[in-house]
Amino acid sequence: MTPPLFFQKTSVGIDIGTSEIKVVQLSSAGGKIRLENYGLISAKAFYQRPFRTFEKNTLLLSTEDIIQAIKAIFEEAKIKTKSAYFSIPDFASFFITFELPPMTQQEIPYAVEAEARRHIPLPLSEVVWDWQLIGKKPFMDKTKFRILLVSVPKEVVNQYNAIAKSLGIEHSALESEIFSLIRVFSEENKVISIIDIGARTTSCSIIEGKVLKISRSFDLSEDEFVVAISKSLGVDREKAEELKKKYGLVPTHIPEGELVREILASLINSLLRDIEQTFLTFQNTEGKSVEKIILTGGMANLPGLLQYLQEYFKIKTEIANPFKRIYFRAVLEDALKELNPLFPIAVGLALRAFE
Repeated sequence: MTPPLFFQKTSVGIDIGTSEIKVVQLSSAGGKIRLENYGLISAKAFYQRPFRTFEKNTLLLSTEDIIQAIKAIFEEAKIKTKSAYFSIPDFASFFITFELPPMTQQEIPYAVEAEARRHIPLPLSEVVWDWQLIGKKPFMDKTKFRILLVSVPKEVVNQYNAIAKSLGIEHSALESEIFSLIRVFSEENKVISIIDIGARTTSCSIIEGKVLKISRSFDLSEDEFVVAISKSLGVDREKAEELKKKYGLVPTHIPEGELVREILASLINSLLRDIEQTFLTFQNTEGKSVEKIILTGGMANLPGLLQYLQEYFKIKTEIANPFKRIYFRAVLEDALKELNPLFPIAVGLALRAFE
């Protein structure tokens, strides 16, 4: 039986970041998706330590801290749910693309498993892995296949399952961050790069339509920008964060601001060279160029960064707006504009229920 148009379905996305947890609740009724509730809590404000760390190739979650933080968000935003989608950070996921020689469709899964055993840095018994066909290429009157392989350690999956159970969430699903971002930002027949500068790492992903073509992670992160300012100017981290937000990359005649700009520009230039190399790799492999850049993550609102990237790459660049196709109360517009770069993953997770 087809549900009536007024039937409302809700979905909750939970993005557990290194320094913040974001939660979004969306509803769908009559073909429209609405923002019901949202919440954000900072690890710094909550416990003075990060929600997750990455040590010895293992993602470590501060499980009890995370549970209490999500409960606080649920209570404040009045969110009640028995199901939710959780994000897995890209630095805890393993991505690789490779080509398979011409073969039958029936042979592909066996060939992929053989490649998985060769490429995944852990035994297959210790990971959850999946793959998808992302392209085909003619080869001597036959066809080569391009494969995207993704894996996540079972240890990470078990940590998330424990969190969901403690929250009373009976039905949960996990998704790598990049696939949530694709759900929000993909455009048909368009090549887009999503640059996510987070607290732990920076990721650069290139998508064509809804297909992930390439993804790279770099060690440079938002935290390193603060540390560089702190050490160079001899100020504490709190003051360094304040100076970063105040001056950013905007040219100024104020000596203090110019010093901050020089420090940030040095790091940004190194990052942009790595991103440029990713673009060239994609261009050489696919014969196509990036048409648009979307900036997301905690650094996206850094003063002057948008213009800096646009001038460097000569490509249309914009700050992420995950609520662009979602209805919300007009009174929230100003608040969401500031929060836009922080919520794409949580929004993308919640949207999964409406596919």
